[in-house]
Parts: sequence; C-alpha cells; structure tokens
Amino acid sequence: MTSRGQWRLHVILIIAVALMVVPFGWEILTSFKTSNEVASLPPTLFPSEPTAQGYRSFFEVTPFWAQFLVSSISLVLRVTGQVFVAALAGYAFARLNFPGRKILFALFMLMLMVPSQLFLLGQFDLMKGLGLLDTVPALAIPGIFSAFGTFLLRQAFLTMPKEYEEAARLDGAGTFRTFWSVMLPMARPMLAALAVLTALYSWNDLLWPLIVAPAGDARPLPVGLASLQGQFGTDYPTLMAGALVCTLPLVVVFIVLQRQFFAGIANSGLKG
Repeated sequence: MTSRGQWRLHVILIIAVALMVVPFGWEILTSFKTSNEVASLPPTLFPSEPTAQGYRSFFEVTPFWAQFLVSSISLVLRVTGQVFVAALAGYAFARLNFPGRKILFALFMLMLMVPSQLFLLGQFDLMKGLGLLDTVPALAIPGIFSAFGTFLLRQAFLTMPKEYEEAARLDGAGTFRTFWSVMLPMARPMLAALAVLTALYSWNDLLWPLIVAPAGDARPLPVGLASLQGQFGTDYPTLMAGALVCTLPLVVVFIVLQRQFFAGIANSGLKG
C-alpha cells in the first residue's frame, strides 16, 4: 500500500474511532453535570462544577445490587448454555455424517435471516406453558439456542486438522470423548469470542426482559435503566451515571477475554 493510501486509511480509522469514542466521552461528562447544565443552551461540553450527584441519585432510586444479581445470573446461564449447545451442534455439523445434515444446517442459516422479534410470541407461549414467566430462567433459556453461535463454532471445527480426531479414535475414544477432550480445547479462542458476544447481547437485552422479567427489584439492569426515563422529563445526569455503571462489568469481561476474543475472530476460518 502506498503512503497516500496508508494516510487515507488512517484518516478513515481515526474518524471511525471518534464516532465510537465521542458518545462515550459525552456520557462520562454528562454524568458529572447538574440537570441545569444538561438543559442549558448552547450545550456545555465540560461541567463547570463536577458533581457526583448523578451517581448518588442512581443508587438511591435504583435497587442496583438486586438488579445486578438478576442480570449476572441470567448472563451466566445464557453464556454457559449457549456456548455448550452451540459447541455440540457446531461439532455435529462439521464432523459427523448423519442423514439430513445439509438440509438441517440450511434451516439454521435461514434463521439468521429472520428478525428475532418474530420469535417473541412463540417464546412467550413456551415460557408460559413451562410456568417460567416472571422467573430468572425465562430471561436466559431462549438465548441458549443460537443459530449464529452454531455457525461460528461449525466454522471453527471445520478448520481443525483431521489427524487429531483420527488419533483419538485410534486410542479408543468415542465421539463425545473426542469432542470433549480433543476438539473442544482446540476451539477455546472461538469459545471465548462467542462468550464475549453472547455476554454483550445478554447484558444489553431490553425487549425480552420487558416481556417476561419479574416486576420490582427482580428486573435486570437494562429494564431498571429504562425506568429512569420519565414520560415528561428525564434526569439525564442520573441516567448517564447509571448507564456508565452498568457498562463497567462488560468492560471487565472484555479486558479479561480480549486476547482470546481477537484470536477467535482472527482464526474463525469462514470457509465451508
């Protein structure tokens, strides 16, 4: 690439980074402003007298720890279940020969083209039939089954050398033992990538929890944040402070798993 091409690429990357960082910086600055400063015209960039009142108000009006516990349990159930189920399905589609495999996988791919909102009614009826409405498991169970996760891990298993699998079979390992002891450890970077993506979606999910989440303190954090927006007015410093506090757990998860995440994405092997 020529120096002029590199210069253009860097300009594009800088603009893209600014589009992502500027809103986050504005959120941080707003959380330290007063309500009058937020409503002032023209808008002010930096708070004239930084205050933590927004954070104090957020913890006063929101049962943070109760909702944090609900969100955390739902996230753990959803991430653990989806990674395990997607790994089993991905391995089956990639390595096992069974009747109707290609047709079934094509149906999985069709699910990626259908908006997830179309499944809400069926999922609600299922949770109601199981008697799980207004319970924490109802938040996680529909998210355990993912066509995207199955596709991602299928691609990962397709890129692995067959020699490892053949060696395990020669040593007397069965199908599940080969999957669990040989193939699954080799897919750890992709498992971490899927875990991060699933955690991000689960933590920020709002529509489904609004439908099935318990009322009161047992709601997840996104629903608690949404309740801070009033019909006739919103305390934006409190809302921004709450959004920032609720973002921190995801930042921690990403920092812990960032090496495996990037390795998994880089080695996803998008080939059939």
